[in-house]
Amino acid sequence: MGAQILSGSESELLQAGQAIALTHHEKWDGSGYPNGLEKEDIPLLGRVCAVADVFDALTSKRPYKEAFSDEKAFEILNQGRESHFDTHILDVFFECRDEILAIKEAFGQEN
Repeated sequence: MGAQILSGSESELLQAGQAIALTHHEKWDGSGYPNGLEKEDIPLLGRVCAVADVFDALTSKRPYKEAFSDEKAFEILNQGRESHFDTHILDVFFECRDEILAIKEAFGQEN
């Protein structure tokens, strides 16, 4: 639905949003949705946002769950290496850990 809303635009930003909406639930091993894409068939933006989206979902309080700790979230992400996530994207995410946690602190739910 999000991809449909963003479709047809000449704006590069909205085109990027369309690609993200359509592909951030795809999984590296092809078991994701909506199209069962795998590996490099998943656009780079979708692969990057998949990692960020899962990290945010894990570390955010939701009506149905409490937030996981940052450590637990990184552990769960690492367990998804080569099945859910592109290893190279995950490696870069982990390398940027300090910056990611600073952004989370500055813009997280509590603020």
